[in-house]
Amino acid sequence: MAKKALVTGGAGFIGSHVADLFVAEGYAVTVVDNLSSGRRENLNPAVTFVEGDIGASETAALVRTGGFDVVCHLAAQIDVRKSVTDPRFDATQNVLGSLNVLEAARQAKAEGGRAPRVVFASTGGALYGDFVQPPARETDPKDPESPYGIAKLSVEYYMAYYARQHGMECVALRFANVYGPRQDPHGEAGVVAIFCNRILDGRAMTTFGTGEQTRDYVFVKDVARANFLAATTALPPVGPLDARAFNVGTGIETSVNRLAELLQQAANSHTPVERAPARAGELQRSALVVDKAREQLGWTPQVSLADGLAETYRFFAERRVRSAGATA
Repeated sequence: MAKKALVTGGAGFIGSHVADLFVAEGYAVTVVDNLSSGRRENLNPAVTFVEGDIGASETAALVRTGGFDVVCHLAAQIDVRKSVTDPRFDATQNVLGSLNVLEAARQAKAEGGRAPRVVFASTGGALYGDFVQPPARETDPKDPESPYGIAKLSVEYYMAYYARQHGMECVALRFANVYGPRQDPHGEAGVVAIFCNRILDGRAMTTFGTGEQTRDYVFVKDVARANFLAATTALPPVGPLDARAFNVGTGIETSVNRLAELLQQAANSHTPVERAPARAGELQRSALVVDKAREQLGWTPQVSLADGLAETYRFFAERRVRSAGATA
Protein backbone atom coordinates (compact mmCIF):
# COMPACT_ATOMS: atom_id res chain seq x y z
CA MET A 1 0.00 0.00 0.00
CA ALA A 2 1.32 3.43 -0.93
CA LYS A 3 2.32 5.80 1.82
CA LYS A 4 0.07 8.82 2.24
CA ALA A 5 0.97 12.51 2.35
CA LEU A 6 -1.19 15.55 2.99
CA VAL A 7 0.05 18.87 1.62
CA THR A 8 -1.70 21.95 2.95
CA GLY A 9 -1.40 24.86 0.54
CA GLY A 10 -0.63 22.31 -2.16
CA ALA A 11 -2.11 24.43 -4.96
CA GLY A 12 0.31 27.24 -4.17
CA PHE A 13 3.76 28.05 -5.46
CA ILE A 14 5.89 25.94 -3.11
CA GLY A 15 3.21 23.49 -2.04
CA SER A 16 2.46 22.35 -5.59
CA HIS A 17 6.12 21.47 -6.15
CA VAL A 18 6.14 19.55 -2.86
CA ALA A 19 3.02 17.65 -3.94
CA ASP A 20 4.62 16.88 -7.33
CA LEU A 21 7.68 15.34 -5.68
CA PHE A 22 5.66 13.15 -3.31
CA VAL A 23 3.59 11.93 -6.26
CA ALA A 24 6.80 11.14 -8.15
CA GLU A 25 8.05 9.19 -5.11
CA GLY A 26 4.95 6.97 -5.16
CA TYR A 27 2.91 8.56 -2.39
CA ALA A 28 -0.86 8.88 -2.41
CA VAL A 29 -1.12 12.67 -2.06
CA THR A 30 -4.03 14.74 -0.81
CA VAL A 31 -3.95 18.53 -1.18
CA VAL A 32 -5.93 20.95 0.97
CA ASP A 33 -6.06 24.53 -0.29
CA ASN A 34 -8.63 27.33 -0.04
CA LEU A 35 -7.42 28.79 -3.37
CA SER A 36 -7.00 32.25 -1.87
CA SER A 37 -3.60 32.38 -3.52
CA GLY A 38 -3.20 28.85 -4.89
CA ARG A 39 -4.28 27.94 -8.42
CA ARG A 40 -6.07 24.87 -9.70
CA GLU A 41 -3.71 24.85 -12.68
CA ASN A 42 -0.84 24.11 -10.28
CA LEU A 43 -2.44 20.86 -9.08
CA ASN A 44 -0.88 17.60 -10.14
CA PRO A 45 -3.60 15.47 -11.81
CA ALA A 46 -2.63 12.54 -9.56
CA VAL A 47 -3.51 14.30 -6.28
CA THR A 48 -6.80 14.21 -4.43
CA PHE A 49 -7.87 17.82 -4.03
CA VAL A 50 -9.93 19.10 -1.10
CA GLU A 51 -10.93 22.75 -1.20
CA GLY A 52 -10.88 24.05 2.35
CA ASP A 53 -9.24 26.24 4.96
CA ILE A 54 -6.58 25.02 7.39
CA GLY A 55 -8.59 26.39 10.30
CA ALA A 56 -11.75 24.49 9.40
CA SER A 57 -13.14 21.56 11.38
CA GLU A 58 -13.31 19.57 8.13
CA THR A 59 -9.55 19.94 7.70
CA ALA A 60 -8.98 18.80 11.28
CA ALA A 61 -11.16 15.74 10.62
CA LEU A 62 -9.16 14.94 7.49
CA VAL A 63 -5.85 15.13 9.38
CA ARG A 64 -7.26 13.10 12.27
CA THR A 65 -8.79 10.26 10.24
CA GLY A 66 -6.83 10.27 6.99
CA GLY A 67 -4.10 7.84 8.04
CA PHE A 68 -1.37 10.08 6.67
CA ASP A 69 2.29 9.28 7.14
CA VAL A 70 3.22 12.95 6.80
CA VAL A 71 1.58 16.35 6.72
CA CYS A 72 3.60 18.97 4.87
CA HIS A 73 2.08 22.17 6.21
CA LEU A 74 2.66 25.00 3.73
CA ALA A 75 -0.70 26.79 3.83
CA ALA A 76 -0.18 30.28 5.24
CA GLN A 77 -0.77 33.98 4.98
CA ILE A 78 2.56 34.85 3.31
CA ASP A 79 2.50 38.62 2.90
CA VAL A 80 4.69 40.32 5.50
CA ARG A 81 3.13 43.70 4.71
CA LYS A 82 -0.37 42.34 5.27
CA SER A 83 0.75 40.91 8.61
CA VAL A 84 1.77 44.43 9.64
CA THR A 85 -1.52 46.02 8.62
CA ASP A 86 -3.71 43.18 9.94
CA PRO A 87 -1.84 41.14 12.55
CA ARG A 88 -5.01 39.51 13.85
CA PHE A 89 -5.79 38.03 10.44
CA ASP A 90 -2.19 36.86 10.12
CA ALA A 91 -2.34 35.15 13.53
CA THR A 92 -5.69 33.56 12.73
CA GLN A 93 -4.28 31.96 9.61
CA ASN A 94 -0.71 31.25 10.61
CA VAL A 95 -1.03 30.43 14.32
CA LEU A 96 -4.57 29.19 14.86
CA GLY A 97 -4.70 27.43 11.50
CA SER A 98 -1.44 25.64 12.30
CA LEU A 99 -2.70 24.70 15.77
CA ASN A 100 -5.76 23.16 14.14
CA VAL A 101 -3.45 20.91 12.12
CA LEU A 102 -1.18 20.04 15.05
CA GLU A 103 -4.02 19.26 17.43
CA ALA A 104 -5.72 17.06 14.84
CA ALA A 105 -2.45 15.16 14.34
CA ARG A 106 -2.23 14.64 18.11
CA GLN A 107 -5.81 13.40 18.24
CA ALA A 108 -5.07 10.87 15.50
CA LYS A 109 -2.62 9.23 17.88
CA ALA A 110 -4.86 9.61 20.93
CA GLU A 111 -7.70 7.84 19.12
CA GLY A 112 -5.60 4.76 18.48
CA GLY A 113 -4.07 5.65 15.16
CA ARG A 114 -0.69 7.20 14.50
CA ALA A 115 0.25 10.84 14.46
CA PRO A 116 1.64 11.85 11.08
CA ARG A 117 4.99 13.57 10.98
CA VAL A 118 4.40 17.30 10.53
CA VAL A 119 6.82 19.23 8.33
CA PHE A 120 6.23 22.94 8.77
CA ALA A 121 7.18 25.71 6.35
CA SER A 122 8.81 28.30 8.58
CA THR A 123 10.91 31.29 7.59
CA GLY A 124 14.63 32.00 7.70
CA GLY A 125 14.79 35.64 6.72
CA ALA A 126 11.92 36.87 8.93
CA LEU A 127 12.74 34.68 11.93
CA TYR A 128 16.22 35.91 12.85
CA GLY A 129 15.51 39.61 12.39
CA ASP A 130 17.98 42.41 11.86
CA PHE A 131 20.29 41.69 14.76
CA VAL A 132 21.98 38.55 13.44
CA GLN A 133 25.03 38.98 11.22
CA PRO A 134 24.46 36.78 8.14
CA PRO A 135 24.72 34.00 7.40
CA ALA A 136 22.39 32.91 10.24
CA ARG A 137 22.57 29.54 11.98
CA GLU A 138 19.61 27.70 13.48
CA THR A 139 20.78 28.44 17.02
CA ASP A 140 21.16 32.19 16.47
CA PRO A 141 18.78 34.45 18.44
CA LYS A 142 15.27 34.88 17.03
CA ASP A 143 13.88 38.41 17.06
CA PRO A 144 11.27 38.81 14.31
CA GLU A 145 10.46 42.30 13.10
CA SER A 146 6.98 41.48 11.75
CA PRO A 147 3.81 39.73 12.92
CA TYR A 148 4.43 37.21 10.13
CA GLY A 149 7.79 36.23 11.63
CA ILE A 150 6.33 36.21 15.14
CA ALA A 151 3.56 33.85 14.02
CA LYS A 152 6.01 31.46 12.38
CA LEU A 153 8.18 31.41 15.51
CA SER A 154 5.10 30.84 17.67
CA VAL A 155 4.19 27.76 15.64
CA GLU A 156 7.71 26.43 16.05
CA TYR A 157 7.33 26.75 19.83
CA TYR A 158 4.03 24.87 19.68
CA MET A 159 5.69 22.14 17.60
CA ALA A 160 8.47 21.77 20.17
CA TYR A 161 5.77 21.45 22.84
CA TYR A 162 3.90 18.76 20.90
CA ALA A 163 7.14 16.85 20.36
CA ARG A 164 8.10 16.92 24.03
CA GLN A 165 4.66 16.41 25.57
CA HIS A 166 3.01 14.12 23.06
CA GLY A 167 5.89 12.36 21.33
CA MET A 168 5.01 13.80 17.92
CA GLU A 169 7.49 14.08 15.08
CA CYS A 170 7.60 17.76 14.12
CA VAL A 171 10.12 19.40 11.78
CA ALA A 172 10.52 23.10 10.99
CA LEU A 173 12.12 24.08 7.70
CA ARG A 174 13.29 27.69 7.75
CA PHE A 175 13.17 28.77 4.14
CA ALA A 176 15.36 31.44 2.63
CA ASN A 177 13.90 33.40 -0.34
CA VAL A 178 12.29 30.76 -2.51
CA TYR A 179 11.90 31.42 -6.25
CA GLY A 180 11.01 29.40 -9.33
CA PRO A 181 8.22 28.39 -11.72
CA ARG A 182 4.63 29.11 -10.57
CA GLN A 183 5.81 31.93 -8.31
CA ASP A 184 3.51 34.84 -7.63
CA PRO A 185 5.03 38.33 -7.38
CA HIS A 186 4.56 38.61 -3.61
CA GLY A 187 7.07 38.95 -0.81
CA GLU A 188 10.78 39.63 -1.06
CA ALA A 189 11.56 36.63 -3.24
CA GLY A 190 8.71 37.74 -5.50
CA VAL A 191 11.17 40.14 -7.08
CA VAL A 192 12.19 37.28 -9.39
CA ALA A 193 8.66 36.93 -10.73
CA ILE A 194 8.30 40.71 -10.94
CA PHE A 195 11.54 41.08 -12.90
CA CYS A 196 10.59 38.24 -15.28
CA ASN A 197 7.29 39.92 -16.07
CA ARG A 198 8.96 43.32 -16.48
CA ILE A 199 11.38 41.87 -19.03
CA LEU A 200 8.53 40.21 -20.93
CA ASP A 201 6.57 43.47 -20.88
CA GLY A 202 9.58 45.46 -22.07
CA ARG A 203 9.45 47.61 -18.95
CA ALA A 204 12.34 48.67 -16.75
CA MET A 205 13.17 46.62 -13.64
CA THR A 206 13.04 48.72 -10.48
CA THR A 207 15.54 48.45 -7.64
CA PHE A 208 15.26 50.36 -4.39
CA GLY A 209 18.10 52.34 -2.88
CA THR A 210 21.50 51.17 -4.05
CA GLY A 211 20.24 47.74 -5.09
CA GLU A 212 23.07 46.20 -3.09
CA GLN A 213 20.78 44.71 -0.43
CA THR A 214 21.21 40.92 -0.44
CA ARG A 215 19.04 37.84 -0.06
CA ASP A 216 19.63 34.10 -0.12
CA TYR A 217 17.69 32.80 -3.16
CA VAL A 218 16.91 29.06 -3.17
CA PHE A 219 15.21 27.23 -6.03
CA VAL A 220 11.76 25.81 -5.37
CA LYS A 221 12.59 22.27 -6.50
CA ASP A 222 15.46 22.18 -4.00
CA VAL A 223 12.97 23.29 -1.35
CA ALA A 224 10.57 20.52 -2.35
CA ARG A 225 13.37 18.00 -1.93
CA ALA A 226 14.12 19.39 1.54
CA ASN A 227 10.48 18.76 2.45
CA PHE A 228 10.66 15.17 1.22
CA LEU A 229 13.87 14.45 3.12
CA ALA A 230 12.46 16.06 6.28
CA ALA A 231 9.45 13.77 5.92
CA THR A 232 11.40 10.56 5.40
CA THR A 233 14.75 10.87 7.21
CA ALA A 234 15.33 9.77 10.81
CA LEU A 235 15.11 12.84 13.03
CA PRO A 236 17.52 13.94 15.76
CA PRO A 237 16.35 13.50 19.37
CA VAL A 238 13.70 15.78 20.79
CA GLY A 239 15.28 18.75 22.53
CA PRO A 240 15.19 22.55 22.58
CA LEU A 241 13.41 24.65 19.99
CA ASP A 242 16.15 24.33 17.37
CA ALA A 243 16.69 20.57 17.69
CA ARG A 244 14.45 19.70 14.76
CA ALA A 245 14.68 22.97 12.84
CA PHE A 246 16.66 23.25 9.61
CA ASN A 247 17.68 26.21 7.49
CA VAL A 248 16.91 25.71 3.79
CA GLY A 249 18.87 28.08 1.58
CA THR A 250 22.18 28.33 -0.24
CA GLY A 251 24.34 30.31 2.17
CA ILE A 252 25.06 32.73 -0.68
CA GLU A 253 24.15 36.42 -0.57
CA THR A 254 22.98 37.82 -3.90
CA SER A 255 22.29 41.51 -4.42
CA VAL A 256 19.23 42.79 -6.27
CA ASN A 257 21.58 44.35 -8.82
CA ARG A 258 23.20 40.98 -9.49
CA LEU A 259 19.80 39.33 -9.70
CA ALA A 260 18.79 41.77 -12.43
CA GLU A 261 22.00 41.05 -14.33
CA LEU A 262 21.45 37.28 -14.19
CA LEU A 263 17.89 37.61 -15.41
CA GLN A 264 18.99 39.83 -18.28
CA GLN A 265 21.43 37.09 -19.26
CA ALA A 266 18.77 34.37 -18.94
CA ALA A 267 16.40 36.35 -21.15
CA ASN A 268 19.11 37.59 -23.52
CA SER A 269 17.67 41.01 -22.81
CA HIS A 270 18.96 44.51 -22.24
CA THR A 271 15.95 45.61 -20.19
CA PRO A 272 17.03 48.73 -18.29
CA VAL A 273 17.15 49.00 -14.51
CA GLU A 274 15.74 52.09 -12.85
CA ARG A 275 16.35 53.29 -9.31
CA ALA A 276 13.72 54.18 -6.73
CA PRO A 277 14.18 55.61 -3.21
CA ALA A 278 15.21 53.16 -0.52
CA ARG A 279 12.34 51.60 1.44
CA ALA A 280 12.35 52.46 5.13
CA GLY A 281 13.27 49.58 7.40
CA GLU A 282 14.24 47.18 4.64
CA LEU A 283 16.58 44.40 5.74
CA GLN A 284 19.92 44.99 4.07
CA ARG A 285 21.49 41.53 4.23
CA SER A 286 20.20 37.98 4.61
CA ALA A 287 21.62 34.48 4.16
CA LEU A 288 21.39 31.13 5.96
CA VAL A 289 23.95 28.53 7.00
CA VAL A 290 22.68 25.15 5.75
CA ASP A 291 25.30 22.80 7.24
CA LYS A 292 22.80 21.17 9.59
CA ALA A 293 20.45 20.16 6.76
CA ARG A 294 23.39 18.64 4.91
CA GLU A 295 24.66 16.72 7.91
CA GLN A 296 21.34 15.48 9.34
CA LEU A 297 18.97 15.33 6.35
CA GLY A 298 21.44 14.75 3.55
CA TRP A 299 20.15 17.86 1.79
CA THR A 300 22.14 20.41 -0.18
CA PRO A 301 20.92 22.88 -2.81
CA GLN A 302 21.63 21.46 -6.26
CA VAL A 303 20.38 24.16 -8.65
CA SER A 304 22.63 27.16 -9.21
CA LEU A 305 21.05 30.60 -9.21
CA ALA A 306 21.87 31.11 -12.90
CA ASP A 307 20.25 27.81 -13.89
CA GLY A 308 17.26 28.34 -11.63
CA LEU A 309 16.63 31.83 -12.96
CA ALA A 310 16.89 30.57 -16.53
CA GLU A 311 14.27 27.86 -15.84
CA THR A 312 12.05 30.38 -14.08
CA TYR A 313 12.23 32.87 -16.95
CA ARG A 314 11.39 30.12 -19.46
CA PHE A 315 8.31 29.24 -17.39
CA PHE A 316 7.01 32.81 -17.43
CA ALA A 317 7.81 33.24 -21.12
CA GLU A 318 6.05 30.01 -22.07
CA ARG A 319 3.04 30.87 -19.92
CA ARG A 320 2.83 34.23 -21.68
CA VAL A 321 2.79 32.45 -25.05
CA ARG A 322 0.08 30.02 -23.90
CA SER A 323 -2.05 32.87 -22.58
CA ALA A 324 -1.69 34.78 -25.84
CA GLY A 325 -2.70 31.66 -27.80
CA ALA A 326 -5.74 31.08 -25.60
CA THR A 327 -7.04 34.62 -26.22
CA ALA A 328 -6.20 34.75 -29.95
